[in-house]
Amino acid sequence: MPDGTVHTFGDNAKPVNWSIRSEQAINRIARDWEFEHGRTYMEGGWEADPGELRNMLGLLRTNFAARPSSKRANRLLSAWQHVNSIRRSYRHIAHHYDTDESIFRLFLDSEMYYSCAFFNSPGDSIEQAQQNKAAIIARKLLLKPDMTVLDIGCGWGSLAFHLVTHHSVNVTGITLSNEQLRVAQEEARRHGISDRCRFLLVDYREHEARYDRIVSVSMLEHVGMDNFGTYYSRINTMLAEDGVALVHTMANKSVPQPTNPWITRCIFPGGRIPAVSDTAAGIEKSRLMLTDLEVWRMQYAWTLRRWLERFQAHREEILGIKDEAFYRMWKFYLAVCDMSFEFANLIVIQCQLVKTHGVVPVSRNYLLMQDAETDP
Repeated sequence: MPDGTVHTFGDNAKPVNWSIRSEQAINRIARDWEFEHGRTYMEGGWEADPGELRNMLGLLRTNFAARPSSKRANRLLSAWQHVNSIRRSYRHIAHHYDTDESIFRLFLDSEMYYSCAFFNSPGDSIEQAQQNKAAIIARKLLLKPDMTVLDIGCGWGSLAFHLVTHHSVNVTGITLSNEQLRVAQEEARRHGISDRCRFLLVDYREHEARYDRIVSVSMLEHVGMDNFGTYYSRINTMLAEDGVALVHTMANKSVPQPTNPWITRCIFPGGRIPAVSDTAAGIEKSRLMLTDLEVWRMQYAWTLRRWLERFQAHREEILGIKDEAFYRMWKFYLAVCDMSFEFANLIVIQCQLVKTHGVVPVSRNYLLMQDAETDP
């Protein structure tokens, strides 16, 4: 405590040290722990011993029960928090993704994937795991040369470049981030594939075109619960009759939950991790047929752990660009998300979607072999 008093709890099997630097900080956390825990850390009101922030957050996560609230109440609060009109969506995305590109380059993999990787083993590097993820997505899309692909929420173009380079398709990537658009266009020119990769600053509700394949990675979290039906309907409209779509998203495997208020205020305004039931309900409102649903467990925890390690290793470079509060905010964000995927109800799911039978093989064997035949 600030006065030097030490309190010990538990059996000390895996000790962590929580140093409260301010009496005000502990009072604020006691009044509103969901918001003030992260906010007071940003302000320097408390500290965990070096290297122990993850462990401390994990200990808290496993010792505090989920808040008791009804499924109906959660849905109403989530709907109120995350009304994402087109105009608000542009603003929300800019808040997070228009952060200086150089900061993301310090902790992401060399190709700048900013979504869950796939580790064939925990020892895989983040670079290898992200390539694993891209290869899985490509197999599920059943690509053929010269197909047209829409990438909704394309980030800095990482997946688009992989699909063009390895599968000779033509990709259109759409984003709401000016910074991501700039980087993606520059990278396409640098790779010499601008003729096969184009990037647009446009919302999925504004874009009008037809594609052989549609992919969307970690975009659904930004859509807003009230827009799930619209989102899948737009995919249905833009997808060719014999097309395949793949939606990759974080998900809550329990009842729908409102987003943590600190995450909403400081990290992802307008963001919401859907429950699996939300995702299913959105698909049901469209003409799309679910042909494959895969659940990834622990994969995002391992991904976030790699990002956190790299982020902390580049502390001095980050402080040369941003201030201490920014560094502590992102450190807390990466650590608390890591622990949420390890100990809470968060998973990653991939939904493969079509309009008609016969497009996707009946057996999943084609997903298990790199060079498997993929004729339906």
